[in-house]
Amino acid sequence: MAPRATSSLQAVVPALLLVLLLHAASAPAPAAAAGASSKRRRTPSPFPAGLAPPRYPVAPAADGSGNATAAKPFTAHYFPQELDHFTFTPNSSRVFSQKYLLNDTFWRKPTGAAAAGPLFVYTGNEGDIEWFATNTGFMFDIAPEFGALLVFIEHRFYGESMPFGNDSYKSADTLGYLTSTQALADFAILITSLKSNLSVPDAPVVVFGGSYGGMLASWFRLKYPHVAMGAVASSAPILHFDNITPWSSFYEAVSEDFKSESLNCFTVIKSVWDVLDVRGSNATGLLELSKTFRACKTVQYVDSLSNWMWTAFTYTAMTDYPTPADFLENLPAYPVKEMCKIIDAFPAGADVVDKAFAAASLYYNYTGDQKCFKVEGGDDPHGLSGWGWQACTEMIMPMNVSSESMFPPSGFSYKERSEECVESYGVRPRDHWITTEYGGTKIYQVLKRFGSNIIFSNGMRDPWSRGGVLKNISSSIIALVTEEGAHHLDFRSSTKEDPDWVVEQRRQEVEIIQGWIDQYNQDTAEMSQ
Repeated sequence: MAPRATSSLQAVVPALLLVLLLHAASAPAPAAAAGASSKRRRTPSPFPAGLAPPRYPVAPAADGSGNATAAKPFTAHYFPQELDHFTFTPNSSRVFSQKYLLNDTFWRKPTGAAAAGPLFVYTGNEGDIEWFATNTGFMFDIAPEFGALLVFIEHRFYGESMPFGNDSYKSADTLGYLTSTQALADFAILITSLKSNLSVPDAPVVVFGGSYGGMLASWFRLKYPHVAMGAVASSAPILHFDNITPWSSFYEAVSEDFKSESLNCFTVIKSVWDVLDVRGSNATGLLELSKTFRACKTVQYVDSLSNWMWTAFTYTAMTDYPTPADFLENLPAYPVKEMCKIIDAFPAGADVVDKAFAAASLYYNYTGDQKCFKVEGGDDPHGLSGWGWQACTEMIMPMNVSSESMFPPSGFSYKERSEECVESYGVRPRDHWITTEYGGTKIYQVLKRFGSNIIFSNGMRDPWSRGGVLKNISSSIIALVTEEGAHHLDFRSSTKEDPDWVVEQRRQEVEIIQGWIDQYNQDTAEMSQ
């Protein structure tokens, strides 16, 4: 069996935050060369975005576990959206159906002298919009207080919003219309049209987004201030570009999460990778490892086993919530702590692979209902595969692994990424386009005198927080940071078990949003006099 070549492209693009569904959403890797070395590890990296989908679909919970939409449903609608907002070529006026969701249960409709309630709009991430709506219970929780109409807009080229149907991912000729700028223009046109159709042209709009969706929400406020008067951007790594954020920060943060629970836990995970490489260097070793990992089929590549564990440890750090959740997988409260308890419970001298496997299994099988693990292969139930293109064009978020991390050291090369993207898609990345288009460099200086009404919320247990805005920029561009928070935890539904600091963070967000709306309504009234 010839080992396969691996790619640094997959070290930094998702399989927005990876190996999701074991690289279901990753950019295609270059074809393996015969006889290439398997010693060079393919390092999976998280979505910046909304994260990764669950490996196995989970029904929404109606018991306050985080999915408020199970009890407060939305209705699906489709908007005739133009393909290209920035050129006047013959193809630009082509129309596709863009999906969006509505919940008007709490909306205060305009009646006589009473103004309409605000529109709370979620700027969709890299996946099926229903998945994001189901996991953004915060908007449903606060809608009654504001009398808000809830709108969730699907991002073009994801879910059902495919401009070229089944051919949307066919080539660069079709994928070329998948850009963040086109997506933001989609949102602006849809929101404006919706307000017109509802006869509420003056209703205030606040956009919400988590992870990549949070990046879009903040950028939308800066680019379209006449459409949205405020933005709440949760876990939005808008500074994870160029040299603004240290490239090693993400995996150092993951490692720190585990080290903070147990030095032994950190040490075991750090030591397992080389052991795996040695044992999986031949067919006999892979067969034995397949049994150890309870793989449904014999694993063909040792990288698959490494990636399986890498994904578990990384995503567990991202979703280290203080209450049970099923966003990516069914997990207990404080899952990093629980993983480390598993490792620390092994007797002295126990095998390092057994320890690491047992801990990683918590991520995939906390409920105990998986008889075997699908280590290789997998499907893409949330339609995330478009992210590979975005990570090869404009979303160039450099990421490496330092020796301080519990993962094997690896580097990042713009040149190598470029060559791999040419091989995969026939295009070269625009390495610095995001900071050119939206800014980021010296953001505290730039936005201090420009921009307003943005909340950047981050939890420091979330490794993506290192690329986020972590201090106030001005009196109206606010950073809300919690030391124990995880990936857009504040956007999850409230529960009785929420710690006080989560409750307080959400209270502050509501207070700030209310202030925006009050000021907006006051300004609108003064203008009409």
